[in-house]
Amino acid sequence: MPQSSHSIPTLIGPRRKAHLFKKKQAIYPQGNAADSVFFLEEGKVQLSILSTRGKEAIIAVLEAGSFFGEECLAGQPFRMARATAMTACSTLEVKKKAMVALVRAKPEFSEKFLAHLLSRNIRIQEDLVDQLFNSSEKRLARILLLLANFGKEGRPETVIPAISQETLAEMIGTTRSRVSGFMNKFRKLGFIEYNGHLNVHSSLLNVILHD
Repeated sequence: MPQSSHSIPTLIGPRRKAHLFKKKQAIYPQGNAADSVFFLEEGKVQLSILSTRGKEAIIAVLEAGSFFGEECLAGQPFRMARATAMTACSTLEVKKKAMVALVRAKPEFSEKFLAHLLSRNIRIQEDLVDQLFNSSEKRLARILLLLANFGKEGRPETVIPAISQETLAEMIGTTRSRVSGFMNKFRKLGFIEYNGHLNVHSSLLNVILHD
């Protein structure tokens, strides 16, 4: 399929509001009114759910080019998750009414938005299979590779933003001490490097492929 020459911001046009967020700044809290959709131009965003007992579960880490907050289009009145900037972020906000109009009036935009929704759905299914059938070590290797964009179009980002071991533990459903042990193992095997930043090498795929 030929690539379109029109970017998402261009297709959205003037029906948008730009926002800049600092690292760790809340974009919207869980339970807020769901009345708009966001497009992430730059940076990474974390989506998480907080239980009534105060326990947080990270459900997604989004990269530039992602939409989020689209639950409002399905009639969801409140945000089911909270969105937090993992790095400095640049976003575009489109109100629900304007978003519906864009999807109906611009086939090119509608195609890109649908591709995003399908990709997100596939990722959710993959995450479920990963959680059900893979070991904690393999789940950690997979999330590190995903954060580094391995397997996606374009050049992988071998250096990923600083992310705490507590956050990684929440993402894969294990303890911080186990994550620490796996990370030390990966480093000794040359799969990752710590040099002020976390460098992920494609050789980390060996952990996932090994039975």
